[in-house]
Amino acid sequence: MTEARASTRPAVIDIRGLSLTFDTADGPVHALSNVDLSIEKGDFVSFIGPSGCGKTTLLRVIADLEQQTGGTITVNGTTPEKARLNLAYGYVFQAPALYPWRSIAANVALPLEVMGLPKAERIRRVKKNLALVNLVNFEKKFPWQLSGGMQQRASIARALAVEPDLLLMDEPFGALDEIVRDHLNEQLLQLWAKTEKTVVFVTHSIPEAVYLSTKIVVMSPRPGRIHDIVESDLPRGPRLLDIRETPDFLKIAHRVREGLRAGHSYAD
Repeated sequence: MTEARASTRPAVIDIRGLSLTFDTADGPVHALSNVDLSIEKGDFVSFIGPSGCGKTTLLRVIADLEQQTGGTITVNGTTPEKARLNLAYGYVFQAPALYPWRSIAANVALPLEVMGLPKAERIRRVKKNLALVNLVNFEKKFPWQLSGGMQQRASIARALAVEPDLLLMDEPFGALDEIVRDHLNEQLLQLWAKTEKTVVFVTHSIPEAVYLSTKIVVMSPRPGRIHDIVESDLPRGPRLLDIRETPDFLKIAHRVREGLRAGHSYAD
């Protein structure tokens, strides 16, 4: 069962009856089916589910990297295409995707160069966003001189440099070890608190989803659909990692785990 609570905050993303079918040589692949979802301003929403459930596909539809074949979606009250052209979102991929021949500052500045911003404004934004992700004094380093976690933080700075309202993140910490991942989870929550962005985050990790999110969207596979939407009542303020051992946290994690099991059972 899906729970929802009344809110006066505006919807940044509104999805109604959305479906997506890919035509392939082996026949149609139904990637998403009848998805209904509202994401409000300031939310931190995680998509979680087994591989192949459509988490990343749904994120890519929001980003206008894929187009739905049924239903409707609005981003900031307009189409995903217009939102993309208006630079309404920043996108963080699973891998940092930094150019090895460009310094960290030059990588962060790349979308600003494409936008045609003056040099002084590019410098200001690069400095500001590297500070947000705790990479001050690493401007002149190259990606190969940084750890995997630092590279991903540079990728986040690049996404923030266009000053979007919305941050889309596709398993940005999935390839990192648990210690680094925990540290970056803490830093991401601090960043979210400072910037007040709306964040949509894809993950396979139940603890990560519960720790980070105000709302967890549990998805089931073949075709991808929403099985449950779990509202978190954990405090929005600073969340220490120790919160993962509290009864409230474990209760939410249990519901997410049960939703994943139930959602997967009828698709097998």
